Order: sequence, then C-alpha cells, then structure tokens
Amino acid sequence: MAKVSERLRGRAILVMGRAGLDLYPAPAGTKIEDATSFTAGLGGSAGNIAAALAIAGTETAMLSCVSDDAVGRYTLKELARRGIDTSYVRTVGGEARNTLALSESVFEGHETVVYRNGAADFEMGIDDVRAVDFSAYGGMVTAGTVLAAEPARSAALSGFDRARAAGCLCILDVDYRPYSWPSAEEASRILSQAAVKSDVIVGNDDEFGFMAGAYEKGFAKARELAAEGRLVIYKMGERGAITLQGDAQIETPVFPVDTLKPVGAGDAFLGTMLAALVKGTALDDAVRRGAAAAAVVVTRPGCSIALPTPEELDAFIAQRS
Repeated sequence: MAKVSERLRGRAILVMGRAGLDLYPAPAGTKIEDATSFTAGLGGSAGNIAAALAIAGTETAMLSCVSDDAVGRYTLKELARRGIDTSYVRTVGGEARNTLALSESVFEGHETVVYRNGAADFEMGIDDVRAVDFSAYGGMVTAGTVLAAEPARSAALSGFDRARAAGCLCILDVDYRPYSWPSAEEASRILSQAAVKSDVIVGNDDEFGFMAGAYEKGFAKARELAAEGRLVIYKMGERGAITLQGDAQIETPVFPVDTLKPVGAGDAFLGTMLAALVKGTALDDAVRRGAAAAAVVVTRPGCSIALPTPEELDAFIAQRS
C-alpha cells in the first residue's frame, strides 16, 4: 500500500468536477421552506474536496467550468480565497449555470435540493483537458458526477488517460447522484469504465453495489477492483470503512459524534485523507484522519464551511485517542 503514498508525497493535487454555490437555511435546524435567511458557501463535490485539500495545506488546483454570472464569480472567488489554483477553470457564457444546492442542517427529515439544469461544469471539453500539464500533479481527483453528461464525460475520460500517461495517479470518487444521469444503466456502465481507468477508488457500499448490479455484490466488486492492483476504500456509513489493496485489508471505525446533518462527510473524508498522504502519513493513519474530518463536518452546518482546520482536527483526534 506504500506505492500510492509514495507517488502522492509532497505533490500537488488536481481536482476535476463541479464547484458551485451552497445555501444553508439559518439558523441550523431550519427547514428550507421555513427559512428567512441563508448562509452561503462553496459547494459541489469536487469543490468541497478541493477545499478539504487546501485547508489541510495541500497545493491544489481545480479543473472545471463556471458560469459567466455572479454565481460563477462567487465560485471563482471562493476557490481563490482558499488558495486553490483556478488557472484551469474556464468561464462559459450562454445559458450555462453553476450548480446551486440548498441543504438543511438537520438530520431527521433532511432535505437537499440541487439545481443541475444546464450545468456549467458539463461544458468542460477536450481542449480544457489538453491544456493541463498533468506531470505537475501527483494525483487527479475526479468526482463521478462530471461523467454524467457530454462534453464533460469524454473530456474527463480523456483526462484519465492523459493523467496516467504523465504518471499522475487517477483517483475516482464514485459520487453517484441519480439526478445527474439520464439512466441508472448508463451511470453503471460509465462509472465502471472510469473505475477501470483509476488507481484509487473511493465509494460507499451503495455505490459499489450499484456498479456491481446489486447491493449484496458491492463488496465483492470492491475486492475485485483491489485485486487488480488498485487502492479501494469501501465506506459503510456508521459501520466505518474498509481499505483494500491486493490481499491486504484495513478496517477503520467511525468517530462517534452527535450528528447534526448527514451530508458533507464523504468529501471531507477524501480530501483530508489525500492531504495526509501528501504529507507522508501512513495509509491507515491517513484514512483515520479522513474519518475524523468526516465526523467533525456532520456536527456543523454546511459542507466546505464546516471543514476543520488541521489544529481542530488534531484536537478532535487527541480527545478520542
């Protein structure tokens, strides 16, 4: 399992996918339909992962498209404010719009409403990918939603090939969101194709089951992908995570917390874990650090705005050791 750690150590990370605007009803506990005010934050699965990497001190760049309007400008400013390189983020005009998500900071009856019609990130094309010097990065993280529509799908799959040719690790966050895809069959086929091109695959039990064709086949699918030489992280919610590579298996429990809301954990987990590997942390400790970040995020309102600083994360882990 040292191979992935060695290839990421001390390197910058490129994140490809959607970034946009999240709105959270305020104060925490307010339902969307009852809200009179909202808190804004950088959103989108790829945007959240990039934020987690950046807050942990990892040199991070974003590959995406944003809309030529106030929401697109907000997204660019938030990425830049967090120290994320936006050189590969292109602004697109016309009717394209950034993803907008309204997400409640409640657990029981939680609702997140996502607007993805005419999504700007789906406008990413082959030329956007060709402009990237993949040799400058230790890894490229792809959130699966970027694969849901053309031209971004073909561009992203081309990105996998170009990254691998440049010696850049391909890291797939399955991130299956049914509302983004024209059909479940197409999603299963394309996500499985992306998984084969990946060096590291992270997903939950539902997502691996989805790729395998049935929930009960999900873990076997994860083991199959790991047996072919990939690092696979199989997440199981409150039951923790299993890290697989070859015949090796590491089980990581969750950190018990009083959960405020059920979203944001996966992005925090992946970004924080990768940042730890970049710093040379052993894989089992890096996964544990990712689990700790996930635990912190679900206790706070928001997603990217809920991410802990390294100091907060150190204190959280120390209190539970």
